[in-house]
Amino acid sequence: EEQKYSAIWYQSICQSPYPTNPPKFFVSFHVSAMTETVMRPLQIGIIAAEPSGDLLGGQLMAALQARQPQVPVQFVGIGGTQMLAQGLQAWEPLESLSVMGLVEVLSQLPRLWQLRRRLMQRWLRDPPDLFIGIDAPDFNLPLAKRLRAAGVPTVHYVCPSVWAWRPGRVRKIQAAVDLLLSIFPFEQAWLRARGMDCTYVGHTLAAQIPMQPDPLAARRALGIEATAPVLAVLPGSRQGEISRLAPSFLATAAQCRQQIPGLQIVAPMANTAMLAYWQTQIARYAPDLPVHTVLQTSQTVLTAADVALVASGTATLEALLCRCPMVVGYQLQPLSYWLLQTLRLVQMERVVLANLLAEESLAPAYFQRQCTAEQLVPAVLRFLQTPALVEQIRARYAVVHQTLQVETDQRIAEAIFGLLQQRGVVSGTL
Repeated sequence: EEQKYSAIWYQSICQSPYPTNPPKFFVSFHVSAMTETVMRPLQIGIIAAEPSGDLLGGQLMAALQARQPQVPVQFVGIGGTQMLAQGLQAWEPLESLSVMGLVEVLSQLPRLWQLRRRLMQRWLRDPPDLFIGIDAPDFNLPLAKRLRAAGVPTVHYVCPSVWAWRPGRVRKIQAAVDLLLSIFPFEQAWLRARGMDCTYVGHTLAAQIPMQPDPLAARRALGIEATAPVLAVLPGSRQGEISRLAPSFLATAAQCRQQIPGLQIVAPMANTAMLAYWQTQIARYAPDLPVHTVLQTSQTVLTAADVALVASGTATLEALLCRCPMVVGYQLQPLSYWLLQTLRLVQMERVVLANLLAEESLAPAYFQRQCTAEQLVPAVLRFLQTPALVEQIRARYAVVHQTLQVETDQRIAEAIFGLLQQRGVVSGTL
């Protein structure tokens, strides 16, 4: 590159009124400046707050780098193992943002506000070429709004669940975001009906998980017999979720094992910290229950399982894509749940993502006081003892999976580079 621009610059000087043999320092100075301009990396600020966002962030980073390999990209911000593997320069650990629930967040607000203030000041002093917030709207949208006002293009990846709770947030999204990337097909029509557009990019898991899962291969990978009945237990990715769901989930698994001898119970954990905490919960609530706990292999576990007991959230989508019938449970901190119900901030019938995508209640769901072993055990046993029902659900999940399979990486890269070209951050010829 430097030799090419040296020749071009030198030729242009020789053809100008300058002396025939211009000083070398004059040429070198301009060559260095031109080379620095061409090769300066594109700096992208990016924040993910939990393992599901880290997964999406890692895929997004890979998609951007693959789309324009001639444009060096530097990612800075907050993320986890998936984003670190793609080159993220992490300013804070992912766990610093992993807080769930209204009351739980209240106790952490001073720390979260201070963290966001530090990030904002740092990026206002040295603005990135682009800011991408991945989910975590209560943390990311105020930051995006301030950066957007300072002239930084902003992207929000994963439409906030405005269709399930706090629909008034649409106005806040409009004020903060230049580009909203939606991962579910129904969101685009819902938002347009309320005066806002988004770009549907699909969900990276739909492309990552094969259309034809191989349960036998998954069982071999986990060391489980091909014919053994298998219950997957996914109590969440945060300590608060695990602590509230462990008693009912472990009691359910124990009672189901009494009813079905030889039932294999497998629990995938998001990281080593949650794995260690889960082990303490087993020792406390079900010390005699054989639970095979594994690290970061949720897709393998769900593919191997006959049925899953799942915390409401992204894990229900993962179970759907792995064709695993599921029973969903969830417990918020009691005051958080009371506030949500009293203020009518949430539509409970729209909380279970798998049911929303399937457009029918294929996954029975139990929340708060209903989330007990007395309620969960019959629902889990119904799947384990009714193979015809399992096959019917798997067939429906396959149809949903097909609708979610789009060129996610391509759509993400096109949308983001399109915004950068529109704002003049990168050349329109890229």
